[in-house]
Amino acid sequence: MRGRTPTSAPATAGEIFRLVRDGTAATRTEIGRETGLSRTAVAARVDRLLADGLVTEVVGAAATGGRPAARLEFNASGGTVLALSVGVSRSKAAVCNLTGAVLAEAVVDLPASVGPHRLLGDAVSTLEKLLLDAGADDAGIRGLGLSVPGTVDDRNGWSVGVPSLPGWERIALPPLLTERFAVPVRVDNDVNVMALAEHAAHPDVDDLLMVKIGSGVGAGLVSGGFLQRGAWGAAGEIGHIPVHDGPGIGCGCGNIDCLEVLASGRALVRDLSAGRPEGEVTSIADVVALVKQGDPDAVRLVRIAGRRLGEVLAAAVNLVNPALVAIGGDLVGAFDPLVAGVREAIYRRSMATATQNLRIEPGLLSGRSGVIGCAILVLDEVLSATAVDRAVSAPAGRAG
Repeated sequence: MRGRTPTSAPATAGEIFRLVRDGTAATRTEIGRETGLSRTAVAARVDRLLADGLVTEVVGAAATGGRPAARLEFNASGGTVLALSVGVSRSKAAVCNLTGAVLAEAVVDLPASVGPHRLLGDAVSTLEKLLLDAGADDAGIRGLGLSVPGTVDDRNGWSVGVPSLPGWERIALPPLLTERFAVPVRVDNDVNVMALAEHAAHPDVDDLLMVKIGSGVGAGLVSGGFLQRGAWGAAGEIGHIPVHDGPGIGCGCGNIDCLEVLASGRALVRDLSAGRPEGEVTSIADVVALVKQGDPDAVRLVRIAGRRLGEVLAAAVNLVNPALVAIGGDLVGAFDPLVAGVREAIYRRSMATATQNLRIEPGLLSGRSGVIGCAILVLDEVLSATAVDRAVSAPAGRAG
């Protein structure tokens, strides 16, 4: 039976917003049918949503020539969210609308090694400029999403001892941003937010593994349509799984021959620069350029890196059976030899039933998955029914 039973608590404005946002109800009549609220109660709640800018009302022609029908639509322009995706070598900032679409973006060209205070200080200045570029103002900002590499304690909003982020451990990050932007701040792992973005870009896929290979290596898992963070937020830390045939290189985490020190972009820069003129290979972009030029050493080393990555991913494919493995990060520019190695190892080591329809593809979002995922992360909070009720000043009354 559709709609609420007579014993249910009357729907709030936030719950009505959810019905409009997900397309369940588009008119006041449909809202009344879904919620059991009276016409007066529906009008009061809808008026608050209209006043806050979260929905708009569009009057169209009536199908029968009678009174025109007024349809309610989610207003993607009813505010903005800020997004900041922190990387080891550089970060990206963006202003997004309420669907997560990017309105303006820029690179914060500082390594994370400068520390959170300096990096986030520069990021704040960048976000201020982006707001101007987007024609937005502080009054419309509804939240800020922040991602950082490695394990994150989302309750406290800090990084938990990540080797690639020296000086960031247990520094509460939201206060460094709310000093300037007094809005809710959500913090998560960088690959988790990329997984959120790729899931949104693949609405038909409820089980996917997002893999980022750049300066480091990490993964984010969506299972059954929901992001899986694990018991302590450490799900997806594949970069610190030791590879069995490594040469004995120490990792900052204390282990030997971790995937990250053998197959990351940073590892490829190290290995490919050996024996070449100084300055020829200094960045992941140099590695990608050499692969595209057909340099045999670059192609060989990237394929080996892909094979090592695939050996680790094969266990994940057997364990969680994703429909899609999406690969992103700076090294995705060398996708062909990289994915050749990945596929070779996965198909050799995984069960045939787990790989029979498995897709292994580059991510769809062309370098934007980090900031789009940060936007989605905070939108899930600030557009929840509870948050919307707070935003429209008070929950709807009990009349109805």
